[in-house]
Amino acid sequence: MLSALRVQELAAAMGFNVYLTGGTVRDLITGATLRDLDFTIEGNPTKMARELEKGGAKILSEDEKLRTVEVLFSGDFEGSLSAARDDHYVRPGTRPEVRWSTIMEDLRRRDFSLNAIAISLNPASRGLLLDPTNGLSDVEHGEIRALTIHSFTNQPVRLLRALRYSARMGFKIESRTQEWFNLAIERELHLTISPEDAGDELRALGREERPQLILKEWEDHDLLERVSPILAKKHPGYDAINRVIKVRDELFMAGFRPRLYAPMMLAILGRLKDREFSSALSKLGFRVAEIDALENFPEKAAEVQKELNGKKAKTPIDAYHLIEKLPMEYVAYLLAESNNSAALSKIKAFLHKWRPIRMALPTVSNELETLGMPRGPKFDQIVNDVFAAQLKGRGKTPEERDKMLRKLSGIKETPKKKEKEKKPPSKTTDKQAAIEAAQARQSATAAKTRMGDKLKASKGTPAPKKKPKKK
Repeated sequence: MLSALRVQELAAAMGFNVYLTGGTVRDLITGATLRDLDFTIEGNPTKMARELEKGGAKILSEDEKLRTVEVLFSGDFEGSLSAARDDHYVRPGTRPEVRWSTIMEDLRRRDFSLNAIAISLNPASRGLLLDPTNGLSDVEHGEIRALTIHSFTNQPVRLLRALRYSARMGFKIESRTQEWFNLAIERELHLTISPEDAGDELRALGREERPQLILKEWEDHDLLERVSPILAKKHPGYDAINRVIKVRDELFMAGFRPRLYAPMMLAILGRLKDREFSSALSKLGFRVAEIDALENFPEKAAEVQKELNGKKAKTPIDAYHLIEKLPMEYVAYLLAESNNSAALSKIKAFLHKWRPIRMALPTVSNELETLGMPRGPKFDQIVNDVFAAQLKGRGKTPEERDKMLRKLSGIKETPKKKEKEKKPPSKTTDKQAAIEAAQARQSATAAKTRMGDKLKASKGTPAPKKKPKKK
């Protein structure tokens, strides 16, 4: 993947060791769809993030204290750059002291063994798997195992996280970890989950593929109230969540891998009123810009829908170019929530009819090149004109495209050479042929007679004497 290669290049140039870690490695091992790219660096990743930004990446957030940068890589792939660190607790349950460390120390201080696996991306050890806590075995056995008895005491939010991983991956919680989990609940450690930590879990939930499974686990363990009391009271919008999931699957089948964080968050919190919505997110430590982006999202989606019904999308080719430039989050939201048939029909056509035609355009280019048209601006314009015609249902067969391409390019079909007409045989020719055939038969008979005479002579049989001619 290009993003990973670029991070490797920058790390080598800056003299840092870099590793793939956490969920990225876990997904690679289990064969799951890669959700994001998590890099851990033995050094400060801030400068590296700035260089990535110059190459088209977008910095989503930055925690200077923990030296962690959330990044949207080019190609709309999320990830993070984090400095390797060790969390030192003076006593269980206190705020840790952060110390910068090696990758092995970083892996050992993590929450669960399945998150404590790394793959080296360094030239001298590229591809080396680092697994100091035997997390690979837990992944193979489908278990969530905490790394220390103080895991939930040190960070009670791990109660939510353990259930999230279990529901997402279909893993069971390892027996000893389950005992620690139950003990933490008995001691009411879940009541000490900080709003900011709960907010981070809600953000992570918005990026999950099947958040309804996690929400039900939280509800079953009476932990949803620790995320949001009003959400626990009114319940998540499960119907809306299922609609977004259905749309995401449809987009995936059409070749898209969209970030549907905003539509999913709106679905999860869909039963809350406007004031309750903003208040709940504010209490969870969401920034004002985050809240505004979510609150304004439906209005911006409505503007997109208006454009799809307007002059800018009057023809199929215009609608295609408009939808092509739209963020897929808006397209997904409209597919999930809109009842506007005109806008939805154009989106459906874009996904299932127009894009396949667009992907087949190299065939049109090859056909035009075969006709003798040199590549250039006019060449590209002709291909685009054919594409526009195809969106209207024309030019489906090679024969139709050939006529269309010749007409647009001005290349005429090469005229075929006429074959010379054969004259019918005359009567004279027929007579001559009959004479020649008779002569050939006479020649053959004479030859047979001579051959017979020779054979008789060779056997001693005298040839018949010729009668003397009378004088």
